[in-house]
Amino acid sequence: MSKVAVVFHSGYGHTAEQAKAVAAGAARVPGTVVELIRIDNAAQDFAPVLDKLADADAIIFGAPTYMGSVSGVFKAFMDSTSKVWGKWNDKIAAGFTNSASQSGDKLNSLIQLSIFAAQHGMIWTSLGLMPGNNHTKGSVDDINRLGSFLGAMAQSPADAGPDVGPTNSDKKTAEHLGQRVAEAVRRWKALPLAA
Repeated sequence: MSKVAVVFHSGYGHTAEQAKAVAAGAARVPGTVVELIRIDNAAQDFAPVLDKLADADAIIFGAPTYMGSVSGVFKAFMDSTSKVWGKWNDKIAAGFTNSASQSGDKLNSLIQLSIFAAQHGMIWTSLGLMPGNNHTKGSVDDINRLGSFLGAMAQSPADAGPDVGPTNSDKKTAEHLGQRVAEAVRRWKALPLAA
């Protein structure tokens, strides 16, 4: 049995929809238990969250991109993890983000999440997809339509609720990431270490 935790902040509900898609993708892999863990505010007690993450085989981090970086709420969670520094070594990690703009500097948020994972000694899992919507036969309905490699990106209109965004193609991209992480965990756990 593998445990995948999806820990995320969502300010307007869009990233929560993306997190649900990540979780659905991970749950498709047999023998995988998925837990969605929402970070609500920067002042919350993160100790219960850290306890839930202790026995996870993989942690997928998700945050909206605000002003070119992860949200302040998620950054507060990241800072709180210094209490468990060294305890997430060799866990599988990945990340996803959402913003209102097509770019919105989402790549910077994914870089921030991957460096955070590296500081914890985690094994980062990329998206593993070729970019979509980058040729004349492409469309906004393509999976990985925003062309990310480091993690899953989504775009949601700033003036619309989560029922409008992220798009179905962005949700499928998120599902792919979740499934890829769960499959990576199974491979990682199945291979014995050399003696």
